[in-house]
Amino acid sequence: MQQAGIHGIVDAVCFLMPVAEAFARGYCLYRFVQPFMVSPVMSNGACSCEDVKAFRTGKKKVAACGGAAYFLTMLLLYTLHISMDVYIIYGMASLAMFFVICWMDQRNYRQKFFLVTTFFALNLLAASIAEILYDFLYYSALRTDFMRSHEQMGSGLYIFMCLLDLVMEIVLTAIGTWQVVRIYVDKAKEMEKKEVAMLALPSCMGVIGYEIMRYYRVFYALRTGDMEWTYDGLMLLYCVVSSITVIVVILLYQDMKAKQEENQQAKLLGTQIVSLRQHMEQVEGLYQNIRSLKHDMTNHILTMERLYEENQAEEARAYSDCLKTELAQMAGEFETGNPVTNVILQEFAREAGNRGILFESEFHYPAGSNIDVFDVSIILNNALQNAVENTDKGKRISIISYRRNNACIMEICNSFGKNLQWDAESGLPVTSKEETDGHGYGLPNIRRVAGKYAGDIDIVLKDGEFCLCVMLMME
Repeated sequence: MQQAGIHGIVDAVCFLMPVAEAFARGYCLYRFVQPFMVSPVMSNGACSCEDVKAFRTGKKKVAACGGAAYFLTMLLLYTLHISMDVYIIYGMASLAMFFVICWMDQRNYRQKFFLVTTFFALNLLAASIAEILYDFLYYSALRTDFMRSHEQMGSGLYIFMCLLDLVMEIVLTAIGTWQVVRIYVDKAKEMEKKEVAMLALPSCMGVIGYEIMRYYRVFYALRTGDMEWTYDGLMLLYCVVSSITVIVVILLYQDMKAKQEENQQAKLLGTQIVSLRQHMEQVEGLYQNIRSLKHDMTNHILTMERLYEENQAEEARAYSDCLKTELAQMAGEFETGNPVTNVILQEFAREAGNRGILFESEFHYPAGSNIDVFDVSIILNNALQNAVENTDKGKRISIISYRRNNACIMEICNSFGKNLQWDAESGLPVTSKEETDGHGYGLPNIRRVAGKYAGDIDIVLKDGEFCLCVMLMME
């Protein structure tokens, strides 16, 4: 009876282990893909500031449905006792998961292919490592004098080793996928074909190499008994190296992308410096004109006095109107308290007018504070350039600034009727331009300037308007 009970426990373990393994794999897959997903609410352009909780819940929902599809597919194939290679079953489960997350999050399909391929490879290699370690530990334990003298404990050892094999596989899979999530920074950005090919190739090659070595192990080494443990050692080394290769390639790719980002930032900053120099030159030209006008003011006054002495009031009035017009053109229509910001607003107002956009300004430079005009010019140039480029004809752009306690707050709003996708890491909109050279760095640059003054930015989409709020702390 006792022996029958032990056999019953072993049979139960043999039946439940594939179910537990499928569930554990599905959970690992859920945790792996979750940071890369975008919820349906966010992908439709909801504001990240107001819907953060809904956004996170949506991400979990998409990832959970993918993990559930993986688990249920494996469970179905297992209960149907379909005779096929176990790794084909894993592949079919991965494919089911791929279709589910693509259906729920209809974007960045190439990245999803990369995620499924990477998980399949890392899990396959982890399972192989766990299997080799299981075989070595199990058969080594069976050959000990203790187990030979306690054969009744063989079933308990088998159950323990099955659980250890599952734990080792899941731990190794979790470590590998966690490393990928940690080092892969651009989770919300669209992947290009070349990027997918470069990042998925190590995984594909790892799986192909593993299958070749497994074929040799099954149909040669185990049948002949030659070099069994030596071959297992080589197989173990191959799986470890392949797993590390997958992670290292992604790390090198991210380093390369980071350097590209730095180069783009440097280029954009150089462009802003050139733009600021142009503003300075325009300011110098403006003051040169004012000095010239001041120099000629005596002559203008004498001319008007002669006209009035000769009772030519109409000519004097016309001459005065011309003088007022010339002064207005030199000074500009904006008086912000700083000549640099005056010129910046004047230029963007002119560009908006050429596009048929209404430009409204109540901006005032925070004079007497620790805020440098160069940093303010970076904020204005980036924010107003984005506003002008994304506002349709007949709509409006508005900019205001005010002080609240020890903070200087700027609000730049423009009419906006498009949808946005958001970067889950930064919380900023992802640029919609196909060519990203020179684009997509405006808001990060504004945030960088705000951080310099212990501040931050906030974005609100409301009533058909895109509003950027920038807060700078003043000493």
